[in-house]
Amino acid sequence: MEPQKRTQKKFVRRRFIRRPAVVHQGRTMAGKPTAQAPAATGPVLKIMVLGGLEEVGRNMTVMEYANDIIIIDMGLQFPEEDMPGIDYIINDISYFRGREKNIRGVIITHGHYDHIGGVSHLIPRLGYPTIYTAPLTAAILNKRHEEFDRKNKLAIQQVNPDKDKIQLGKFSIEFFRVNHNIPDSMGLAVTTPVGTVVHTGDFKIDFSPVNDKPIDLTHIAMIGSRGVLALMSDSTDADSFGHQISEGDIGEDIEKIFARAHGKIIVGTFASLINRVQQLIDMAVKFNRKIYLDGRSMKSNVETAHGAGYLKIKPGTLVEEDEAKRLPPEKLVVVGTGAQGEENAVLSRIASNEHKFLSINRGDTIIFSSSVIPGNERTIQSLKDTFCKQGAKVFHYKMMDIHAGGHAKQEDLKLMLRLIKPTYFIPIEANRFMLEAHANLAKKVGVPEQNIFVATNGQVIEFFRHGKEVVGKLTKQQIPTEYIMVDGLGVGDVSNIVLRDRRMMSEDGMFVVIATVKRRSGELIGSPDIISRGFVYLKENKRLIEEARRLVKKICIDKSPDSPADSNNIKNKLREQVGSFLYKKTKRRPMVLPVVIEV
Repeated sequence: MEPQKRTQKKFVRRRFIRRPAVVHQGRTMAGKPTAQAPAATGPVLKIMVLGGLEEVGRNMTVMEYANDIIIIDMGLQFPEEDMPGIDYIINDISYFRGREKNIRGVIITHGHYDHIGGVSHLIPRLGYPTIYTAPLTAAILNKRHEEFDRKNKLAIQQVNPDKDKIQLGKFSIEFFRVNHNIPDSMGLAVTTPVGTVVHTGDFKIDFSPVNDKPIDLTHIAMIGSRGVLALMSDSTDADSFGHQISEGDIGEDIEKIFARAHGKIIVGTFASLINRVQQLIDMAVKFNRKIYLDGRSMKSNVETAHGAGYLKIKPGTLVEEDEAKRLPPEKLVVVGTGAQGEENAVLSRIASNEHKFLSINRGDTIIFSSSVIPGNERTIQSLKDTFCKQGAKVFHYKMMDIHAGGHAKQEDLKLMLRLIKPTYFIPIEANRFMLEAHANLAKKVGVPEQNIFVATNGQVIEFFRHGKEVVGKLTKQQIPTEYIMVDGLGVGDVSNIVLRDRRMMSEDGMFVVIATVKRRSGELIGSPDIISRGFVYLKENKRLIEEARRLVKKICIDKSPDSPADSNNIKNKLREQVGSFLYKKTKRRPMVLPVVIEV
């Protein structure tokens, strides 16, 4: 078998090497300088990824040829640990200012928020271009947009991933079906005047999916056989060995848990995992249980998917709160959010006995049907411990196959590369580490290193004709890709300075100094008030507070009594000198907020 494998590998390499030679300007994935690229002899195809090359989320890709622009996905990113108070982050679209009329359409690959979450914020600013997407994604988009704007509707044209093709300016777009953990996920092949670019979207290879058709590998191979200039491929699980688990396999282990459960079953999962919800509904019917859906996002997604025909629910399976309260525990399944330990989600409220009617009894079963998002490990472990102390049986994905990721692992990523046979390769949709891991996989299956572009957000990738050749170039040009932060109703009004202040207050607290002075003379009236929040407890640090108060008095008195009060000058002195004093005494830097009242 080994000689046969080596022969096959050589054959694959010849297929890649036989494609047009590449001259690449800038740096390869290894960071080595390369030769100067020739100039274009015609219009240039530009590919720019605004989000998704330095993070998991905020996915948005732009293709531009002459006066034609298409956009692929328009997602959001959930906040990082150093972004207190931020709801989520969307993309900077300042590049499109003055180019709005050139946008021929927006293609959305599937209905997860990291691919659709920015639509309602950004589409109005782009002039409401037509959105092309599959039926379930269209339903989710419309439902979400109603929460933002009930007057202006989205212009959506539904497409069939199995057969549809559309023409958007110079771009001819052919869709193909892929699997993910939400139905109707699709990739696309974009034929341009300089060659075809394939964008996979989020994908995995699943031959036994739930409520969905298997990935169409035949169609993908046909696209590859026609010649592909560049492949842009999902890298989220590029550092994981082997193949991704099938959704069908998950159902088998979930069934084993249902068969052994005696009390109520509580399942925490993502509201967007429509396939998982279908499996739970099927298990509930099989074991004569009823399902109570808890959480606004869970109820909304189930209602939308059911209305669009993507969830099959036997009448009477879902129950409302009143009936759920009356059911005996062995007849009830609760499905809600909170498997990541979110503070106000269903699982956390049940664990802390803050749920309006659900609590844990000995013998209940808790299922964490999701993987752990990095950074949530400690919170999730604490939640599991709490349930165990209350007498529940806890199951999670490391114990049994009760969660399947939605992203292809290394062997499936290699298969996609071999089917597409691209001349150039651009890993997307992950942090830099995963992009580099995916780039290494591409090298292993025969893509020359100089043909692999590991870019950063906003970095312009160019493809153009030079004589009979098509040349690829990873340029040094960058377009704006700043974080646009959404905080409540505010969009983009939280700057880095505001975040810095929030971080400072969360780390060392704040120290408020209130001084009342006479407007005419600047003379201090009474004793300054001092308020500490998150810095020190006043009653236990009286000496420090008194020393700080004496310093404030000195700062306010140390001036000519004949001069009127200069509140700005007093504030600056208080901020600087009190801050230095507190750091000297405590080695901490609270935010000093001076308040000067003139009377």
